[in-house]
Amino acid sequence: MTEQRTDDTRKGVRRTVARTLVALAGMFVFAFALVPLYDVFCQVTGLNGKTSNQAEALVHEDADEGRMVTMQFITRGSPGLPWALEAHTRQVRVHPGQSSEVEFTFENLGDEISVARAVPSVTPSEASLHLRKLACFCFQNQRLAPGERFEAPLVFQLTRDLPDDIQTVTLVYTLYRQDAAPSPGSGKQVQGGDA
Repeated sequence: MTEQRTDDTRKGVRRTVARTLVALAGMFVFAFALVPLYDVFCQVTGLNGKTSNQAEALVHEDADEGRMVTMQFITRGSPGLPWALEAHTRQVRVHPGQSSEVEFTFENLGDEISVARAVPSVTPSEASLHLRKLACFCFQNQRLAPGERFEAPLVFQLTRDLPDDIQTVTLVYTLYRQDAAPSPGSGKQVQGGDA
């Protein structure tokens, strides 16, 4: 009888261990799949203010002349990256459907070549579904030598179907260091992985 209990206990422990290992493997796989799934979810719903990471085509539509929207631009650095990013114009007023251009300046304030990317986010998050970036420095990594400055345009369009209750759209660019190794020469934009 004791032997049978011991066998049942061992089988129960083995089952518990096997179930635990399967659950751990499932959690591990889910953790790796979560980031791409979250990115797809944000892109589809517009939540979290994520915008497209590639150029979109200009849609030729008449501008909504009866409505103006304020577009604000905010730039931020990140710890450990001695760069400055500045919008030449802090805000513009545009008609939905109209394309507009704003210049930005990057500057490497450090003493070594480094590579960074400006990652955009939009507030309110619903507006990200209505913002088309036609040309943007945020599509590629930027590489700057010490003391080097680089000017780049953002060409954008707010769609005519931007909800009427959205009067102000804020586009925030945050600079992040990229792991890409610097290459010789001063080739401003470098291909790199998406940030």
